[in-house]
Amino acid sequence: MTLPPEERLPASRVASHLGVMAVVAAVMGVVVAGLVIPFAGVLGIASKSLSHTVESLPSDLRTQPLAQQTKIVDPNGQTIATLYDENRINVPLSQISRKMVKSILAIEDYRFYQHGALDLKGTLRALITNQSSGGVVQGGSSITQQMVKMTLLAQAKTKKERKAATADTYARKLSELRYAIAFEQNYSKDWILERYLNIAYFGDGAYGVQAAARHYFGTNAKDLTWIQGATLAGLVKNPSGYDPLRNPDRGLQRRNVVLDRLAQLNVISQHKADRIKKQPLGLHPVATPNGCINSSAPFFCDYVVNYLEHDPSLGKTPAARKKLLYTGGLTIHTTIDPRFQTAADNSIRHHVFAKDQAIGALAMVEPGTGDVKALAQSRPMGRDAKAGQTFLNYTVPHEYGDSAGFQPGSTFKAFVLASAIQQGIPLTEQISAPAVVNIPMSQYRVCDGRHFTSTDTWQVHTSTVSGTMDLYRGTQESVNPFFAKLELQTGLCEPYRLAQKMGIGLNDKATEMVPSFTLGVASVSPLELADAYATFAARGLHCDPRPVTSIDDSDEHTLKTYPQQCQQVIAAPVADAVNDVLRGVQSPTGFGANLLLNQESAAKTGTNDNNMSVWYMGYTPNLATASMIAGANQLGHWVSLNGQLLAGSYVPTAHGSTTAGPMWYDAMRVIQQWLPDATFTPPNGNDINGVLTTVPDVSGLPYDQAAQQIKQAGFTVVDGGYRDSGNPKDTVAYTSPSGGSQVASGTAITIYRSDGTPYVPPKHHNSGNNGPGNGNGNGNGHGHGNGNG
Repeated sequence: MTLPPEERLPASRVASHLGVMAVVAAVMGVVVAGLVIPFAGVLGIASKSLSHTVESLPSDLRTQPLAQQTKIVDPNGQTIATLYDENRINVPLSQISRKMVKSILAIEDYRFYQHGALDLKGTLRALITNQSSGGVVQGGSSITQQMVKMTLLAQAKTKKERKAATADTYARKLSELRYAIAFEQNYSKDWILERYLNIAYFGDGAYGVQAAARHYFGTNAKDLTWIQGATLAGLVKNPSGYDPLRNPDRGLQRRNVVLDRLAQLNVISQHKADRIKKQPLGLHPVATPNGCINSSAPFFCDYVVNYLEHDPSLGKTPAARKKLLYTGGLTIHTTIDPRFQTAADNSIRHHVFAKDQAIGALAMVEPGTGDVKALAQSRPMGRDAKAGQTFLNYTVPHEYGDSAGFQPGSTFKAFVLASAIQQGIPLTEQISAPAVVNIPMSQYRVCDGRHFTSTDTWQVHTSTVSGTMDLYRGTQESVNPFFAKLELQTGLCEPYRLAQKMGIGLNDKATEMVPSFTLGVASVSPLELADAYATFAARGLHCDPRPVTSIDDSDEHTLKTYPQQCQQVIAAPVADAVNDVLRGVQSPTGFGANLLLNQESAAKTGTNDNNMSVWYMGYTPNLATASMIAGANQLGHWVSLNGQLLAGSYVPTAHGSTTAGPMWYDAMRVIQQWLPDATFTPPNGNDINGVLTTVPDVSGLPYDQAAQQIKQAGFTVVDGGYRDSGNPKDTVAYTSPSGGSQVASGTAITIYRSDGTPYVPPKHHNSGNNGPGNGNGNGNGHGHGNGNG
């Protein structure tokens, strides 16, 4: 850029101000060897002394990476939240519009590429102008000097350091100048200009030219026009005063000053500048929300942040990890499925209002990976408690969300059921479950063969049915006395340890290992329970909940990956048997008869004492979703759900299937369209005692082949001899129990062979006293008269 004629100072004017310049230059600290040393003679100062003074100043200013915004993205790369201390996105100089570059140089330092750290001509011109005007009319700092000042301020860690970085003292200005000289010696002009454009503050929370371009114009730095570039360039001097959003008139005036300056320097013609000046600012502001509170999935975002702040590989202290998250310019790749999240949010919104005396929550986990797909709750994120807002994350464990959790009720019966199956207790085991049962607590075994230490008697009441029943019915009807007695057989230790292995955060001191464990007296979060039941769905493979898959640094290089952390904690046949039992809840005759999906699903209900919390823990082979509604007033005190209004509807008595179940269903019936079709693996009767198994239809098969099929299905075989049958001789005539019926695995199936002679009913006599209906003769052994054929 050439100097315009009006800025070339006449020799007479320069001479008249030489004395003033010399004094001001010395006072201002402009005493750089090789630049101002000629003035030393005027002041009687030795050049050698001045040079030594400057060289003795510190020059090693190590630049730290600039704080940049971090993005949290879904698996498709769509941003769900941004985190930042300073809203900045670094861009290389090659990705900044040349119109922007020329605008900033014109208004701030048009001789930047021609001078060193200090623009002596510009400084002298500013000194003369300011001295003549009696005030500050022109600035004399070069872009390099400004960049040093911005760097010192950005890297200041304490209030004292920030004050020193902006203090109007000669010492600071001299130090800045020395640092500027060092930068000019060690870095290219392009590097300095690039850092300047990325570090500069452009007002309204926008740091750096890329964030400013996005914020004010909804565009990228590389696409800035003359209008946009001139507007942004004019902001650096006074970001607040010239803010075009808050002060559009001043912003427009300042933009036009920049355009006139471009014309004065012959960068553009005056005609073009005048034409552009007639146009409006053309603002298209785009907000950059900061933090999880502005996220489309606030509590999932909150879980991600807390999850990473607990990762020691990201920093030695929580403070260091938080700083990395908010300043590192990271891209955090997560496991969320926005479709699932939207379905969860919509369902909760229709079942529990924010200001209800209750909290509704949904947590979704993918079996076999542990990927957290969605987290939603009825109380929105925020500080307005009267509006039902909160910062407590009720969906996750305490260490990630500060909520103490909720009692899960009978959902814990599944751990006792799994332990019973694992110990070889047949699913057909018959247990007498009266309406009330009294059991001395000392009868319960804990770990290491010891017994529970207590002289109390546990009185257990049924809330559903009573009678003698097997594990299928006892579980599907959720009969409390049944499980109190089953727990006598399994002991307390194995169900407790199994729950821990499956992701339930029980304490290691086992203070929650009590007889009432099976009734869910320990507090858990929806995420923990979803994770545990995902283990059943994954055939015993437990995977730790995973909200993050990887993190990229600001250069888009992988900083860290988070692989799946999975371990087989239950034998697959045991998990298959649990799934088979719990499928009965999700059946036309089960508690979930009105909650059936288009694909196979299983579930367990849960309700704690006084109905303070109710659960529906439903799952498919590829998604486990915990649905919970808990009574809680605005002070956070737990209350019963009975008699409450939920989403405007009166709830006389809350239950898992009728209160939490519909909220589960309304989310899952939308989500099921995106789930791959899958079925549970049927339990194998050879591995699990008492599994209800369909007897193969082997009629007409050779005896040996039929016997092999029946054994493979988990049954034993009894040869019943020959019977009249139209089937070929020595093939199977029929079985008892008959093919297609469901009986417990291990049951003896009797095979009757055909003698090749079709069955001929006996002739009827007039007396009618000897017909086949009396159960004698062929009708007795053959089985036709008993419906077994």
